[in-house]
Amino acid sequence: MRGGRSAATRTGAAAAAAAGVALLLAGCAGTAPGDAMTSTGTDTSADVTVYAAASLTESLGRIADRYEAANPGATVTLNFAGSSALAQQIMSGAPVDVFASASADTMRVVVDAGLADGDPVVFAGNTLEIAVPPGNPAGVSGLTDLANTALTIALCAPEVPCGAASTRVLDAAGITAAPDTLETDVRAALTKVELGEVDAALVYRTDVLAAGDAVEGIEFAGAADAVTDYAITRVMDAANPAAAAAFVDLVLGDDGRRVLADAGFTNG
Repeated sequence: MRGGRSAATRTGAAAAAAAGVALLLAGCAGTAPGDAMTSTGTDTSADVTVYAAASLTESLGRIADRYEAANPGATVTLNFAGSSALAQQIMSGAPVDVFASASADTMRVVVDAGLADGDPVVFAGNTLEIAVPPGNPAGVSGLTDLANTALTIALCAPEVPCGAASTRVLDAAGITAAPDTLETDVRAALTKVELGEVDAALVYRTDVLAAGDAVEGIEFAGAADAVTDYAITRVMDAANPAAAAAFVDLVLGDDGRRVLADAGFTNG
């Protein structure tokens, strides 16, 4: 079924480096999730609600399609937005079965509140690229252009994962950016480029790939210094814990990892 992913639902709206990732992975070393879903005792009549970072939109959409195909009668409802906003919604009691964050720090907020059912697992990584409109009309060539006040620049707000990664990259390069707009998630920043409203935005590499011909990507030295780690967990008191576990298993299994790799994510 596709009823769980309406247009409204889709729109939803190294910071984690060694120590942070180690905390997330604690206790997970013996886990070897696979692709089998029906063997977990999933109630295929129940919905699975997944809150996920906006940069996972296409990838988790494809994985959800595969889940529904393997579990006739099941519906996956996807809500995409900035990870920090989603974490706050979970903290406020939103009915969520699975949370996939683009930040170990954001995931830790949910863990520390006792709302993660089990240890989160890092399942993918991402790096940043500069996105510009087709043809690069402003002639943007690298990070230093993000400090040019003559250009119109979009960045993610510093409290969301793509903004935190941008801050690390810019600080490492000794660049003080001059953004004209700070967006609540990476897709909002990318949309500014697609609409021609800004000359450049700092977004994830996977978002540049997902946009196809609507934008051009500019790589820069130092992008690998701010790899973003994505973590996933079942949420405590999920309406359908078995279905939540089965969806997480699909993301972590070989089939899910192929989908993520095809989208440009690195393996977690």
